[in-house]
Amino acid sequence: MFDKIKNKCKTTSLCYVVYDHTDEIPEIDWNTVNPKNNIFLSLAYLKTLEHTLSETIRFRYILFYDKEIPVGFATAQLIKFNSAQLKLQEFPCKISDAIKNTLFKNLDVRVLVCGNLFSCGEHGFVYNQDHLSPKIAFESLSDALQKIRKSESSDKPSFILLKEFWPESFDHSDHIKKHDFREFKIDVNMVLQIHSNWNTFEDYTASMRTKFRTRVKKVVQKSKKIITKNFTADDIGAYENDINRLYLSVIEKADFKIGKLNASTFKSLKKSLNNTFVFKGYFLDEKLVGFTTAFVLDGVIDANHIGIDYNYNTTHAIYQKMLYDYVNFAITRNAQDLRLGRTAEIIKSCVGAKPVEMKLYVRHGNSISNTLLKPLVELISPSEYEIRNPFKLQLD
Repeated sequence: MFDKIKNKCKTTSLCYVVYDHTDEIPEIDWNTVNPKNNIFLSLAYLKTLEHTLSETIRFRYILFYDKEIPVGFATAQLIKFNSAQLKLQEFPCKISDAIKNTLFKNLDVRVLVCGNLFSCGEHGFVYNQDHLSPKIAFESLSDALQKIRKSESSDKPSFILLKEFWPESFDHSDHIKKHDFREFKIDVNMVLQIHSNWNTFEDYTASMRTKFRTRVKKVVQKSKKIITKNFTADDIGAYENDINRLYLSVIEKADFKIGKLNASTFKSLKKSLNNTFVFKGYFLDEKLVGFTTAFVLDGVIDANHIGIDYNYNTTHAIYQKMLYDYVNFAITRNAQDLRLGRTAEIIKSCVGAKPVEMKLYVRHGNSISNTLLKPLVELISPSEYEIRNPFKLQLD
């Protein structure tokens, strides 16, 4: 069964195999652990990221076995960035000046990330909860990640980062803290629960207070000249330069980024994921002035990457229109939740999204440095935010 070296976990009964490329992974074993076929953990999605981003990111994939039964897997990326890059998007929270000045000042930082740099959520580690306890699962994960870190002959990562966990998983994920990982909270994820009574967008707006219904009408009026189009892979390729420009304009405004996607990645995602990856273009007088992407998960719409020409954003309410379009899309797809991601909490709360806390875990490879990491991690805190409630009644 094992076509690569089988590694034995130090303190558990599991063993694991590490793969450098998706083409090497036994598909049947991988899919056995991923029965719900989470898109962000599907081999089709991971293969696309690997093929389009391998020049800047090294990928690792871990399959865990109990004897010969696949019981879990993890995805990881090896990245390197300099302190000068810390005004970038995918780094998941604001880091205080104290940390930047003491830990990252003029340094090349190498990190082994278990999770997905390009999506917020639990897209890094899955295990069979009927077969494994959380204690055994996270103990085995810690062992495998530390072994990978030590095995890197060049550019050995200084940190291991696990990102990100939803509140309902904290009781399980906190087991990783027993292996010298430090927890910290990150900027909240804004999530709109789609009410069962919302069969149309009009039902949604009818549930709003007058002030917020008026807001919707103003956005509709300001954006009435904007034409939207669902893009095919060929469309994405045809507008490649515009897409990259629009995406970069959003990235430049973000506080942190470590990596970024591009039009070629979006095109490949559309080819490999088809209707489960939605790319929508926004046109003004036949000029592409924005785009949105979304992933259709099991009962969830994950609103992901966007691009905006800010020269037209205020006059034509592009971003606000995008948010309402996301809501309409989630309603028409009978989704239970719409995940709008981090940042822009006020404007996202105006469409009804509520903040959900998320948690990460970090460990330094050096035991002494890891001890010093604790007070520094305690300085990391989520961004402050305000929220609004647009609805007449509290919706469950």
